[in-house]
Amino acid sequence: MQSSQRAREQQCVRIRQRASHCDSYTFFNALTAPHWLDQVESLLPAHRERLFPPTETLSMFLSQALSADRSCQQAVDESAIKRLTQELPRCSTHTGAYCRARQRLPLAMIRSLVHSTGQQTSARTPTGWHWHGRPVRLVDGTTVPLPDTPANQQAYPQPRSQQPGLGFPLCRMLGLMCLSSGVVLNAAIGPYRGKGGDEQHLLRSVLESLAPGDVLLGDAYFATYFLLCALRERGVDGVFEQQGARRRSTDFRRGSRLGERDHLITLTKPTLKPRWMSQQDYAQAPDQLTVRELATGGKVLVTTLLCPKDTPKAALKALYRERWQVELDLRSIKTTLGMETLSCKTPSMAEKEVWVYLLAYNLIRIMMAEAALFTEQLPRQLSFKHTVQLWVAWCRCGPDYRDGRFEQLLLFIAQQKVGCRPGRIEPRAVKRRNKPFPLLMQPRTEAREYVEKHGHPKKIR
Repeated sequence: MQSSQRAREQQCVRIRQRASHCDSYTFFNALTAPHWLDQVESLLPAHRERLFPPTETLSMFLSQALSADRSCQQAVDESAIKRLTQELPRCSTHTGAYCRARQRLPLAMIRSLVHSTGQQTSARTPTGWHWHGRPVRLVDGTTVPLPDTPANQQAYPQPRSQQPGLGFPLCRMLGLMCLSSGVVLNAAIGPYRGKGGDEQHLLRSVLESLAPGDVLLGDAYFATYFLLCALRERGVDGVFEQQGARRRSTDFRRGSRLGERDHLITLTKPTLKPRWMSQQDYAQAPDQLTVRELATGGKVLVTTLLCPKDTPKAALKALYRERWQVELDLRSIKTTLGMETLSCKTPSMAEKEVWVYLLAYNLIRIMMAEAALFTEQLPRQLSFKHTVQLWVAWCRCGPDYRDGRFEQLLLFIAQQKVGCRPGRIEPRAVKRRNKPFPLLMQPRTEAREYVEKHGHPKKIR
């Protein structure tokens, strides 16, 4: 008992020392305070003073992303109550002015804030958080449905498997994450189907966010010849699962043997140029590429990390298991923050809504990284949802960053840890039954006419 108490006292001493020698208060104030300080001011468009200036509008937009009630009405009501308690002139609770203010927010401003928060946080991560001293970037894609409006259907067509009038517009989002801190470094958005909507194309649009020395970690969809060439040209290494068709034809008796079921092979440039690729880029691609294939953990991995001494098979196996973190990060954005279904009814506002969610996610990850630094833990050990709950409660109380209590908030964040469950398997099924109503199998207008004429159908027993 005495040893644990002594360890806790020593930890508190270290926390106070860190707090007195770092700029965390200024850093968080610059990123999360309502006025957003210098960086936001430099990105603001020319505007006149209104009830909802750009900084206030963006703050309210972020509040919607972090709130269980994501409606514009709730955001305006909360703003009206704040003005009332601060003895400011009263304002209307109608949402028209706020919705127009959201439309005036520049998308480039929100996107730039996502990039800068991600890059700043990633640059400040200690080397001890990296894999073999190298930053690891995670990549994966997901889909997000939009409200069923003609404009959204035209920009983000629904899947062909859905009959007209029954499905929803669907957009595809690809995220580039930092494994150490969990922040979003960059993202790309495109239609679910059609030209420019596949994950390969979206990844190529954000390759500039990768720096020499990075390691890109992804699933089997990204293990293509031209992507591996593009990564090598940028000084970036890749670790991917081998594609299914190639995995079946992998023969470890060929190539240069490095160990048991571990070898180097030389790939040849495909004779057919991909449709998305220009003739100039195809001609500039190397004719051959040496990669490493290895079988571990029931999977065949393909990587440009060729030296078995620098990167043993066991290290690559442990690294690829960390790829699951990107699935959890996307789940945090979609489920915990509520981006599973967008609410904006135009394509431009829907894209803006996605970037606001990514910015809110980054701000939470920043606090988790700082709390991990204070308590000498890893950000991946802390609970994302717990941090969101604490931050929402903190914003409601409105304490000052400089009053000394922000240090206690970081301690609260570090108290709840996520479980360590390697190899966890859960069935992809739901236990709770839905309400006993049939599925809507015809356009809503036709269904209304049927109900008016014949009444509601019976419930499913």
